[in-house]
Amino acid sequence: MTAGTLRGIVAMLAACACFACMDALLKALAGHFPPLQVTALRGLTSLPLVCLYVLWRREAGALFSRRLRWGLHLLRGVLTIVMLVLFTTGLKTLGLAEAYTLTFVAPLVITMLSVPLLGERVRPRHWVAIAAGFGGVLVALRPSQAALVSTGALAILAAAAAYALANVLGRLASRTEPSVTLVFWTTVSLALAGLLALPQWAPVRPEHAPMLAGLAVSGFLGQLAITEAFRHGQAAAIAPFEYSALAWGIALDWLVWRAVPDGWTLAGAAVIVASGLYLVRREAPRQPAAAA
Repeated sequence: MTAGTLRGIVAMLAACACFACMDALLKALAGHFPPLQVTALRGLTSLPLVCLYVLWRREAGALFSRRLRWGLHLLRGVLTIVMLVLFTTGLKTLGLAEAYTLTFVAPLVITMLSVPLLGERVRPRHWVAIAAGFGGVLVALRPSQAALVSTGALAILAAAAAYALANVLGRLASRTEPSVTLVFWTTVSLALAGLLALPQWAPVRPEHAPMLAGLAVSGFLGQLAITEAFRHGQAAAIAPFEYSALAWGIALDWLVWRAVPDGWTLAGAAVIVASGLYLVRREAPRQPAAAA
């Protein structure tokens, strides 16, 4: 293992920890504010830190370059807002571990979307892994009619689909633009969601300040860490450690809400993670050749 890959793995583990803390705060805030307002607060609290980061890196000029693909940024911003609103809605009724289990379907959806949108080839055995992953989703949803129509579960699955499409659009934009433009304009989009939330805006009281500060810091540090992870190491070696989020979800569920996932959730998570790991590892031999 190279030093760069080891550094990338550590950064990915740190990113998952930060995002898990952020999601726990989203779940807590969902008990006080509407999901659309929580989404806006996520953007509004992080935007000052993102602006300082852009200025520190001296990349402000890239944010308004003529090369920017504004259509992609607009669509990606809308999808990110939809994703976070749906994810926050799901967290109102599901635990973090249950939500993470369902969001792990996103890499499978990204692989599917890479065919029509990125022109990539998906081999037959990859389609088998994708089908197995969706089977794991059915297991996690529990094989009962009541669970299959759970509003929270369906919201999380829809959020995963929106995240996957936004991720693919981000790959398209990153072919011609630096990553700082994606981070900045995505954060701006979340902040602008506040305009849509105004009709149902609930007062933000002083006792909410610690949660909002934690939301800003954890989201910002998580974004920096995940960017650092893929900058220094091989993606195929680093991506599997994203599944460490499930461990953080289980720990936070127990520490904060004294809840633990049931056997169906863990069994479904095992199938989904195994499918995702297979897809990631099968990509590994193609990446060195592409780099060369």
